[in-house]
Amino acid sequence: MKIIKLVHGEQLYLFLEGRLDASAASELEEVLDRDLEGITELIIDLEKLEYLSLAGAGVFFSAIEIMNRKGSMKVVHVNDTIKEIFGATLQIMQTHINLLNQIF
Repeated sequence: MKIIKLVHGEQLYLFLEGRLDASAASELEEVLDRDLEGITELIIDLEKLEYLSLAGAGVFFSAIEIMNRKGSMKVVHVNDTIKEIFGATLQIMQTHINLLNQIF
């Protein structure tokens, strides 16, 4: 996967290209850990993202949690394939939450 970064003041733009699989997810996580200092708005452009794994989706959810405390986050130019993967990921997460609620 290719990550293109652009910083404009307190805004960080990330343009993701290729496949965001488990190995690329750790790379993206490192970029976010390193580059969010002083950032109040994160914009992630997925126009050229071809694939998103469950691990990759997890990085987005972690980033949302971080940016909710620091400012805001937007994900833009999401194609239909990636939208479907996000939807399936949310369904899986909801199923796990429902199971945990039944146990506890």
